[in-house]
Amino acid sequence: MQVFPPDVVSAVVIGASGGIGAAVADGLAESGRFDTIHRLSRSITGLDLEDESSIAAAAGAIADGPVPVLIFVATGVLHHGEAPERSFRAMTAEHLLRDYRVNTVGPALVAKHFLPLLPRDRRAVFAALSARVGSIGDNRLGGWHSYRASKSALNMIIRNLAIEMARSHPQTIVAGLHPGTVNTGLSEPFQRGVAAERLFSPAVSAEYMLGVLDGLSPADSGGVFAWDGARIPA
Repeated sequence: MQVFPPDVVSAVVIGASGGIGAAVADGLAESGRFDTIHRLSRSITGLDLEDESSIAAAAGAIADGPVPVLIFVATGVLHHGEAPERSFRAMTAEHLLRDYRVNTVGPALVAKHFLPLLPRDRRAVFAALSARVGSIGDNRLGGWHSYRASKSALNMIIRNLAIEMARSHPQTIVAGLHPGTVNTGLSEPFQRGVAAERLFSPAVSAEYMLGVLDGLSPADSGGVFAWDGARIPA
């Protein structure tokens, strides 16, 4: 199915130096759908999710090129040598705020500066990596307070963005994506017990997620979807 129009268009991958982000950018390049793939990250282009001025500058530079019809935010933090909290007794303000800054505020500011670049007259997509553990309705185990809360807040931002964009960009889709358990540094300490067939390489996860985006319509905007296309409850 031809999802994007054949005229001159671009895609933007934020977090393109990470395992998933690099694989998403590679997958988009291999698809041949885009004239330009913008690979943005702190190490590649100086875009820092904790520095709004760098986000604004990146959006400004892209505004002069081919119109972006896909913006993919492939960033996130789970641990920096500090394990996710197993108990409320382990919560600290520093840990909570760090996860919120990177997992929620960063993608929200990307949306602030990049959504205005999307066209109004055709299908366009804004997608951000979320996580199944950000679902309130699906939470059965507790723990991981900072990560869960920051992803849950991101899911609310995604829903808000979808409502607002529908008023001015009715063909735009805003979605969260759960990539599964991917063999990257983020998940490495937590891979024990994961079945081999459910531990994805970045390339496989990227292929699944891009396939999910292909199948979404504006009616799905605001939702969060797993790698297999299943909608994750709020």
